[in-house]
Amino acid sequence: QVALGYLGLPEQTAEKFIPNPFVPGTTLYCTGDQARFTATGNIEFLGRIDDQVKFRGFRIEPGEIATKLTEHSAVQEAAVVLRQDIPGNPQLVGYIITGSADADTLVGELKQHLKQSLPDYMIPAAFVSLTSFPLTPSGKLNTRALPAPDLSAALADSYVAPNNAVETELTRIWAELLGLERCGINDDFFALGGHSLLATQLLSRVRDKLQMSLPLKYLFRYPTPAELARMIKALQVTAGNADISAADEDREEFDL
Repeated sequence: QVALGYLGLPEQTAEKFIPNPFVPGTTLYCTGDQARFTATGNIEFLGRIDDQVKFRGFRIEPGEIATKLTEHSAVQEAAVVLRQDIPGNPQLVGYIITGSADADTLVGELKQHLKQSLPDYMIPAAFVSLTSFPLTPSGKLNTRALPAPDLSAALADSYVAPNNAVETELTRIWAELLGLERCGINDDFFALGGHSLLATQLLSRVRDKLQMSLPLKYLFRYPTPAELARMIKALQVTAGNADISAADEDREEFDL
């Protein structure tokens, strides 16, 4: 069910839609995947011929993100890699060379810079500042030698301890799902790499631990433990711990 070509793009069509060498008179579509036939006749997938990756259902060119990063005046070189340091939780990580050993203060600025031209799913969850990039013997970027981001260290200076039992439970859930040593009450779930699949797990744990069933949109609206705790406490007072998944809009608009 592949199309016959790209509308109004003859050069791109000729590049991607080629004569089928296996069945004369038919056409093959070049997907950009690299594979080989094994001795048993099976096809073994080797990777991509470009840097394209699939992330949260989207096809992403990490090189495009890196190019946008280098447009920032403080960034000399950049690379973006899709990592999965926590099983089941892939994250985009940006690696930058700024000419200075510490670029932690740039993280917020870089994210805002990227958001001006890229969708949210293309914004790296973490950044790592390096003095140089590791290279392979052929001079290419050695992605396997790039260090994993230390989100716990980045959060240490901004850590704010929980003030009550609800905040304590929520920060524990945050840390467990995000694979962090600890989280503070002002740490944004999505800014730390959380996504919709992890969000459903988070809400499931909130239901089990706090006996409060919440719709997914509440987490997007209140993405920190402090904000979600205030909302939960307000709902407990007004709804008596009732299930609010079918609550009307008036019930959603608490002035917290």
